[in-house]
Amino acid sequence: MKALRAHVRGGAEQLVFEDAPRPVPGPGDALVAVRAAAITLAELDWDLSWQTRDGADRTPVVPSHEVSGVVEALGEGVSGPEVGQEVYGLIDFDRDGAAAQYVTVPAADLATKPATVPHVEAATLPLAALTAWQALVDQAAVQPGERVFVRGAAGGVGVYLVQLAAGLDAHVIASSRPQDEAYVRDLGADEFSDAGDLRGSIDVAIDTVGGPFIPASIDLLRPGGRLVTLAEPAPPGLAEAHDVRALFFVVRPDRAELTHLAALVDAGRLRPVVSQTFPLEQGRAAYESGAHPAGLARSC
Repeated sequence: MKALRAHVRGGAEQLVFEDAPRPVPGPGDALVAVRAAAITLAELDWDLSWQTRDGADRTPVVPSHEVSGVVEALGEGVSGPEVGQEVYGLIDFDRDGAAAQYVTVPAADLATKPATVPHVEAATLPLAALTAWQALVDQAAVQPGERVFVRGAAGGVGVYLVQLAAGLDAHVIASSRPQDEAYVRDLGADEFSDAGDLRGSIDVAIDTVGGPFIPASIDLLRPGGRLVTLAEPAPPGLAEAHDVRALFFVVRPDRAELTHLAALVDAGRLRPVVSQTFPLEQGRAAYESGAHPAGLARSC
């Protein structure tokens, strides 16, 4: 098969479009014929993109951990998807990804693809939308009527945070570049703010940026409020000093949650967002496009 691979750890410059062995599904795995794969620009910086969980090198590696495609074959002991079924899913970060013609994925991590959108749009959901759902529901337990602040609302995860928070009947306040205001309001934001006048008024803040923005996000919260950070944990002791909770997590595959997200898409309540598309043979250019970001998710 053809694949985008890196033989040495590094950035986009290490990626080569080349022939690679077609993977064979092991016990519990499904072999998926890839129709579309979405990338996360930062994934080439992650240790698990290059090594096993015990630290062993696993190059050459195939990047891209969001896949939409068709089940080609099943390994031993699989119950769930069937051969020929259209599926989508999040691939664990210590496995080869979907920037290839075929990929093996634990069958339990695959869900039926949303029926109303093409594979290119479905592929943008497994990491970004699943991260947003787990941040809002599993971590922050957002309730109807709560004031939810989304920092980075026009980014790859932010666009789903806004939509999903609005769908949870929260009051959504979005922060992004001024030129993004009309766009994020169209996604469901009730307010657009630079956060300067919100101090002490927010129930839940979701910070997609990190760094110096984490203390700024904590300042927005009322006593007892919740901060969910996606880029890095809050500095030790900072949340406690402000009488708030700080939560940090790494997104995990979840078939039930992907099934729910697909239902939201098919009901017209969640809109997949694609910024650019690239053919697989230009996958390196997709990663290099991070130097000239269009702002949202990318698919190969």
